[in-house]
Order: sequence, then C-alpha cells, then structure tokens
Amino acid sequence: MNLDSAQQGYLAECNELLVEMESALLQLEDDPKNSELINAVFRAAHTIKGTGGVFGFDDVVEFTHVVENALDTIRSGDLIINSELVAVFLSLRDQMEIVVEHAVNGETLSSEVKRQNDDLLAALLALTGGEVDEGTQKDESEVNNKDESEEAGACTSNDNWHLSIRFSKDALRDGMDPLSILRYLAGMGDLKQVVTIFSEDDSEELSPIDCHIGLEIELLSDEDKEAIESAFEFIKDDCLVHILPPRAKIKHYINMINALPEEDKRIGEILVSCGALTKAELEGVIDAQTESSFTPVDGDVKTNSLKLGELVEENGMVPKEVVEAAAAKQQRVRSLNSSAKTIRVDSEKLDALVNLVGEMVIAGAGTDLIARRLGDDSLVESMSVMSRLVEEIRDSALRLRMVQIGETFNRFNRVVRDVSSELGKDIRLEIVGAETELDKTVVEKIGDPLMHLVRNAMDHGIESAQDRAAAGKAEYGSLKLNAYHDSGSIVIEVEDDGAGLRRDVILAKAEEKGIVSSGQVLTDQEIYRLIFEPGFSTATEVTNLSGRGVGMDVVKRNIEALRGLVDIESEAGVGTKIIIRMPLTLAIIDGFLVGVGHSSYVIPLDMVFECVELSDAERQQARKQNYINLRDEVLPLMRLRENFNINGESNGRENIVVVQCGGIKAGLIVDELRGEFQTVIKPLGRIFQGLKGISGSTILGSGEVAVILDVPGLVKQVADAGGHLPSAGGVNKNESNIVH
Repeated sequence: MNLDSAQQGYLAECNELLVEMESALLQLEDDPKNSELINAVFRAAHTIKGTGGVFGFDDVVEFTHVVENALDTIRSGDLIINSELVAVFLSLRDQMEIVVEHAVNGETLSSEVKRQNDDLLAALLALTGGEVDEGTQKDESEVNNKDESEEAGACTSNDNWHLSIRFSKDALRDGMDPLSILRYLAGMGDLKQVVTIFSEDDSEELSPIDCHIGLEIELLSDEDKEAIESAFEFIKDDCLVHILPPRAKIKHYINMINALPEEDKRIGEILVSCGALTKAELEGVIDAQTESSFTPVDGDVKTNSLKLGELVEENGMVPKEVVEAAAAKQQRVRSLNSSAKTIRVDSEKLDALVNLVGEMVIAGAGTDLIARRLGDDSLVESMSVMSRLVEEIRDSALRLRMVQIGETFNRFNRVVRDVSSELGKDIRLEIVGAETELDKTVVEKIGDPLMHLVRNAMDHGIESAQDRAAAGKAEYGSLKLNAYHDSGSIVIEVEDDGAGLRRDVILAKAEEKGIVSSGQVLTDQEIYRLIFEPGFSTATEVTNLSGRGVGMDVVKRNIEALRGLVDIESEAGVGTKIIIRMPLTLAIIDGFLVGVGHSSYVIPLDMVFECVELSDAERQQARKQNYINLRDEVLPLMRLRENFNINGESNGRENIVVVQCGGIKAGLIVDELRGEFQTVIKPLGRIFQGLKGISGSTILGSGEVAVILDVPGLVKQVADAGGHLPSAGGVNKNESNIVH
C-alpha cells in the first residue's frame, strides 16, 4: 500500500480513534448516561468525517455523517443509549474501519460493502426512530447549498446582512435618532428592507418621550461586520444590536477559520480573527459570561458553566456553523500540539536502530578487550567511558521499543462481550497491570495466543449461569488478564473462576488418542499440560469457537517461539490460571558470562540470584545427589557440562550460579565465572530452534560465539526430571549477590 504521508497519518489517526470509540461504547453499555463517554464517541466520528472530507473521501463522509447525526441525537438527550444501540454502533465502528481503508487505498466500495453499509444504517435508523434520516442521501453539493437558515437557525437565507436592533426606552431622550442610523447605513450599501417592530407595554398610554420601537433591517453591503457595527458606536449603551452575516459570508468565515495559522487560540479569538465576531461583541460576551458565572440560588451560589461558543450562538451573534468550525479548528490545533510531543516512527527504522546499537555493543566489547591486552591505562580508561555511554545508548534505544500491554489487553473487552453473547453467558473482564511494559515485538506476537486462551476460558472454563448458581457461585463469570514483571521476564496470566480442568476427562482422552499409555502414573501438572498436545481436545462437538484441538497447541508453539514458557494451575470448582512467562525484550540484555570447558554461556543477569564456589565435599555430594544444602535450603543442581555433553575434565574448580525463575531456585554448575556482559541476542537458525535449554546466541568481543541459556526451560527440565524445586520464599528478587 503506497500512501503519501498525509493519508498515512489520517489512517493511523482513524485507527486510534476507532479504538477509543470501541472502548467508550463498551463502557457506555454499563453507564449509558455518561456524557463524557457519549462525547468521546461523537468526537471520534466527527473527526473521522471532518478529516475524511478534507481528503475528499466522500464514502467516509456520507457513511459517518449518519452515524454522527445519531450520536448527536443521543448527546442532546433525545435518545437514551441501550445495549441494542451499542451493538449496532459497534458494528458501525467496524464498518467505518473498512470504509476508511478502502478510501485511503483509493478503492471503490464493492457492492457487498455498500450493501453492508445500507443494512447497518437501516438498522441504526430503525432504532433511532428515523430521526437521523434527514439529508443522508444527499450528495456533497446539496449539503453545501442547502438553506443555511435551516441549519444555523438565525442566519439569513440570502446575501444581505440582517440587523436586529432593539432600542432602550431612554434612547430618544438621550438624543438618538433612528432615521440618522438608517441614513448612515444607507451610505454603506443598499437598504433592501426595513421593518419597524413595536414593543409591548403594559401601560394603557404610551409615553411620548419613551422609545417603543425596534428595527429589523436587510442591508446589502460589501462592508465587514466591524464597519457595520460602527454605525451604532454612539448608542451602543442604549440599544441591543445583533448583526447576522449573509449566506455567502458564512462560507467565507468557515474558509477563513480553516485558513488561520495553526495557533492555539480560544474560540472567541478565532471568531474575531475571521471577522465573525467583533472585539466589542467579544468583550460584551465575556463580561456577560463573567457576571453569570455565579448565579445566586436560594441564597447559595450556583456555578454557570455555559461556554462562550454557546453564548454567542444562543444570542444570535454568530451562526451555529461558524461556531462549530471554530471549535473544530481549536480541537484540531490542540490535537496537533499534543501529538507534536510524540513522533510516529516506522517500526523498521526502529528495528534498524536497535540492530546498529547491538553491533556497536559487540564492537565496543572487542575494542575493550584489545585495550586490556595492550595494558594501556589511558586507553582502558577511555574505553570505560565509552562503554558507559554505549550502555546508556543501548538502554535508551530499548526503551523506544517498550510499549504498554494495556492496548493489547483492552482489545479483549470487545472479544469478551461478543463471545459471551454468542455463548449466552454473562462474563465480565478484569484487567490488571495494563501499564506493564514489554518489547513491541513481543506485544505484536502475543495477541494470537492470548486470543486462544481467552476464548477457550469462556467456552470451556466458565460455566453457564444455571451451573454456577447450582455450585453456589455468582451468576456472572469472571475472566482476569494480569501482567507483571518478574526476574527480567514478563508474566501474563489468564485466569477464570470456572469449573477448573477435569483431570479424569483429560487423562481418559489422552489415553484414547494414544498420547499416554494406559495405567501410566502422571502428576496433576503433567496431566494438565496434555491439553497443549497437537490435536488434543475434550470438546464433544466442533463449533466456531473450539473443538478442533489446534488452539492450545498453537498457543504453546507461539509462546515457545518467543523464548517463553506456558504453565497451568487449576483447581476443580474454583477455576484455572494459564501462566505465560516471556523475556522482556528480544534484542539486548544484561547477561552473566560463565565458562564450561572451552565453551562460553550467557545467563540473563536478572535471573541470577547469587554465585557460590563449591568445596571438595560439596562437589562430591553434588555428584551423588544432584542437590546441596545451601544455608538450610535444598538446592537442586544441573551440571551444564553433562547437560550439553561437553568433553574433558574441569579444571578442578567448580562454581554454582544460583538462578531463580517464578519464585523457584535452582543451581547451575559451571567451571568459570567471567562476570557481567552486555549481550546482543542473535536468534538461532531454524535447525537449532528445537534445542532445549538454549534461547539464542551472542558474539563476544573476541569474536567467539556464546550460547544464551534458557533459564526457565532449564528449571522446568530439572522439575520434569523429578527434582522438587524449593520456593524462593522471602528472597528479594531485586537483590543479587554475585561472587566473582
């Protein structure tokens, strides 16, 4: 898709606005009278329509116009939103996305899309009583040329200025002559019509020295509003004057507003800048607004929140269309000023930057190694400063890739609503830890696995309302998405309060499919993990939600492709929790370099708790029992030399690197501790992706390739081998005691 920068920006803005619209609509279902949410939905539709009109996207304008009118009816209080309306608006929101994409791509709407548009708009009009049908089928020229008096209420329907004048009773005794005003106005143009308006008076006899008239004047003139207002300069305190522009002037004002510089101004200042409001009128409105800001009510003071734009519109000073154009201009400028604080960067450019930083880290490590070999103190000191700067650049580059997971989580509000409605269940979603940050690459790839887990929890996990009531539970089911950081990883939990996994059913199905042999003894965790086997499903029938046995298998494979792990906790009658643990970033990490024989390994530093040297007695014990007593705590061990089949004997000195993952500790036995190391993660080739215990590789300063250990996988490997891993208990996971 080849888009120019402006249209590309419009498409990105529309996507953001549609996400906001969907979120507000879902909240409106529970809080239908929330004016802020209604205004948020209206603003989103209005902005999409307005900006689409700038680009000439007529299909977008025509479709969104109907939606906007319906939302305006709700906003005015003439229509109360309900679940049925929310459902239609959500479908309209989805259709908007399709229409906008077609417009931006320069594609004509297909007959199928047009039919969908018509069906959705017909459903909307049916629910709104047909109140928004007016003008929906008119083309743009008809909309622009229709009678302005119908849209703006008080504005004129021709090219004349309309002057509405009401004199005070004391105007005549103060020397005012109505004829002199008419003669002055006649000098500015052609008086097309003058109508005398007589005021009503309760007295039986009119006083000859009081003024009881007003004037309605049609003036054809090329003068501007300020010049016409000058005719009343000497009597402005004795009369009330409303000056309404001609039809041509209204369009002129709107064009002037759109052409104004992109400066943050108040609505009154915008109206003065385009000539729709004079400075004197603005000052008068501000004074009236100030006086009425606090209105006494039964001895108390009540705040009047009427805005300036509403005041000038209500008083007939400026047509409604011009006020709306000024408000839209103000909102657009403020949106631009807000977005100026952030920059949209192509993800490929960001990835290229991080890759370059990674190469710089590797090159810096090599230069530092050369400096140390030369033994030049000044060069070593210089490289120390350089290394610190490189580390700061690295951290800054990685922070650019970090995004909050909340945007991904929020998408499931719509999923839960739609699927629960399809299943006939009342399910409520709770989101915790939405502010948790992780690498954008991980965020992009975790969406599909989460989708499978959420749909699976609603279909299989949460019971029907009748079953829940029989079990003494609340009639509505709860689904919880939670995210948090733990030991250099991000943990995502999908938890439901359903019936839990049925251990016997899973085991029987696994035996039926030949996944496990009959009579094989398995722990609960091993049985629960069987649901991740390819083709495994306990569903009795295939639906569009489940039953084909591919969902959970896909979840496991996708998460493992991200160097992550997935585990299950379940309790019958209480619920199920799926726990996903993944690295925070897939680019650069702080590592701890160790050596085994002639091989080098990197352990993610966040997972290193401490390092201890084995005594001769402990080494003998470790060889026999694969665990040691570390400060009255049983620590299971894994010898990396044996695990990776490294030949040769150790140098006689062995160390244990104590790692912890998910609150569980284990010890990795290595030959040599080489200290901290900035690790640029290089992905494994396809031929090596199935290796257990390895998550990637990196290049050392010497050019040697080192393997990055998959600590969660190694810990799980120890557990599967029969080791019972002790909990980290009261250990502070943010502390580390590394012994070199």
